Amino acid sequence: MTDPLTIRVSAGAGTGQTTLAAFDAALAVAGVSDFNLVRLSSIIPPGSRVLEVDGDDQVRGDHGDALYCVYARADTSLPGHEAWAGIAWSRREDGSGAGLFVEHAGPSREQVSKDLTHSLEDLSATRGGSYRPEGRRLVSITCDTQPVAAVVIASFLRTGWGAAAGGH
Repeated sequence: MTDPLTIRVSAGAGTGQTTLAAFDAALAVAGVSDFNLVRLSSIIPPGSRVLEVDGDDQVRGDHGDALYCVYARADTSLPGHEAWAGIAWSRREDGSGAGLFVEHAGPSREQVSKDLTHSLEDLSATRGGSYRPEGRRLVSITCDTQPVAAVVIASFLRTGWGAAAGGH
């Protein structure tokens, strides 16, 4: 029997001289800055566990490993403006552990929260309404003078490159 997939959800916010640098700083706080992110859609496999963690408790790996993940990213470079990112998830009511992630970003907590709720409702309805909300994680940062970014990331699987890197 294999261990269940553990999906770790962490969040971070950061500042930099560019929005890209701010995104990297936010990834560092979330504990995933040294990975190549491979973005997934929003399906939680059956039997999975979802854990909310701090960046220090995110998945570990080698510099440059691929990290399969779902993430929400928000950034702004306008002083006084906010960047909000969030992920919410639901589970099928049959106890299988199968579920759905949704991710949104925007300029306010209210907007991101509403979008997360409405997306979970619609994704559940598309599948017959058999999902119940289970959790959500939001993060924000306000721009002072330099660009800022906020990120929430759900890490599914880390994989190294090994022989697949061109292997000669």
